[in-house]
Amino acid sequence: MTHVPADGSAPVLDDNGSGTAQLTSEVLRNALVVAAEEASIVVVRSAFSTFVVEGSDASAAILDKDGRLIAHSMATTLMNSMALSVAVPFLLADIPLDTMRPGDVFATNDAYKGGVHTNDILIFKPIFVEGAVEYFTATLIHVSDIGGASAGGMASLATEIFAEGLQLPPVRIAGADGLEEPIMRILALNSRTPDKVQGDVRALIAGASTAAKRVEELIEEYGVQGFADGVHDYLDYTEVLTRAAIADLPAGTYRSHYTIDDDGVTSLRGHRVQVAVTIGDRDISLDFEGTDRQVAAAVNSSISQSLAAAVFAFRCFVDPTIPMNDGCLRVLDVNLPEGTLVNAQSPYPCGGRFLPAYAAMEAVLQALSDAVPERAIAASGILQPFSIAATTAPYWVHLAYEFGGVGARFGKDGPDATGIHFGLGRNSVPQVEPVEVRCPLVVEEVEYIADSGGSGRWRGGLGTRTVFRLLSDAYVTTRGDRLETGPRGRDGGSSGVTGAFKKRTLDGNTVVLNSKVNNELFLAGESFVVETSGGGGIGNPFERPVEYVLDDFDAARITADGARRDYGVIVTAKGDLDSAATDARRKTLHD
Repeated sequence: MTHVPADGSAPVLDDNGSGTAQLTSEVLRNALVVAAEEASIVVVRSAFSTFVVEGSDASAAILDKDGRLIAHSMATTLMNSMALSVAVPFLLADIPLDTMRPGDVFATNDAYKGGVHTNDILIFKPIFVEGAVEYFTATLIHVSDIGGASAGGMASLATEIFAEGLQLPPVRIAGADGLEEPIMRILALNSRTPDKVQGDVRALIAGASTAAKRVEELIEEYGVQGFADGVHDYLDYTEVLTRAAIADLPAGTYRSHYTIDDDGVTSLRGHRVQVAVTIGDRDISLDFEGTDRQVAAAVNSSISQSLAAAVFAFRCFVDPTIPMNDGCLRVLDVNLPEGTLVNAQSPYPCGGRFLPAYAAMEAVLQALSDAVPERAIAASGILQPFSIAATTAPYWVHLAYEFGGVGARFGKDGPDATGIHFGLGRNSVPQVEPVEVRCPLVVEEVEYIADSGGSGRWRGGLGTRTVFRLLSDAYVTTRGDRLETGPRGRDGGSSGVTGAFKKRTLDGNTVVLNSKVNNELFLAGESFVVETSGGGGIGNPFERPVEYVLDDFDAARITADGARRDYGVIVTAKGDLDSAATDARRKTLHD
């Protein structure tokens, strides 16, 4: 067994220093990660919803009876695995451990009890060890539709959670004898796509059952105590690794904030999420006190999503290679005040949870960037979700996201069109061909937007433009942000260029839509245009090496006008560098 010293130094092995115990626990850790990953793959291959099947958006986790995160699927989302962990205590408050029976499976989507939002269903399967529940396997996906004001869980203008769809408290959804048909009928009755919802739930149960079988096999292989000791050891070792990484950070308190452009409903602008990051010797405090109060609009987050955002930002900045489990979480003290944008209370809507969650993530990243400038990252374009849905039965729904550019990192340009994100996994943007087969639309354009990355010594990543031409009348719903104020640059770098949602009408006109619209009618033949924002830049743009600017021009990442305007580099009509003009312009701009 591995014993972790109180001072956080390297673990001590009681097997004469051979490392056998640590090796065993590491093998076990990887086996559990594989079990969770297999569960998520089972869900994807069994699901009915287009976004899950084509976008491979499914999550799975293995937890102990207290909700501690033991392992989660590697292609998953931290947003979802954190929800699965946070929800367990709420599940047990409603359904005590001693009332559970072998074969039971439980479901919930309660955003105020660890959930995400109404369209995300969480499934939990208890694992019994010597007659008592010791562990849970869990799965989660965004089901196709569960009611509400707009198809696909995209009620962008909701003022209360009741407009966002059916709420399901922790309930037993299956037992040893099979599915709880009354619960399945309730889900079906509240969905525009009842067959898909029921199929999705069966897929979630299949995934959780697969993971449970793998965990039971591992318990049999290692023995009850051996399994428990192995889990204990690797969680402790993860804690050691995390505390060691913190030791490299400068002690002190660093403050930052990020704002949401608008909420789509009220006249309020610039909803603010702020954080104070306090770095100690062996732990870190993330205090979101001072964040704006929750609003009657879909720009609030449930506690699990804000916690996930804070943890994600911390991990990415400190050391993303450290295993993600409870051992990593032990070093963090996160304060998310109730009744604020980052910890909404009923009945405030939570469907737009990623807006304050991403703002929280950016605030943490910027505070840590102030602490360690040589690791700094500028703000990024975020996912821009939307749905395209049938106006009448039979219903079809295309739910998707497009990504903006990542902010520049100190020493590196930001990647294009990937968006720094903790909310999605695998291939989360569905491929064109399957979408066109399943839905009456044609994807006419998918391209980078030149000049959209914030200029700087290191350039922000590019945003994208995607054009959908509708083959039948449809409702479009959007839930965007950073479309009015582009992602901020740092240290002299420029902000990323803002994106937009647009309608190309039948008469050829282009209409810019609000960032948050609900059920905007598009006629057959009209086109829906999604443009995402670029990432912010870092450093003085006129200190960017000329050869880098020319490389960007040759790759069509910037135009000749952009090279001149943003970097002071003059490119001739033939695409060659005008050295004299460039030197003169850069000198003038520097002066």
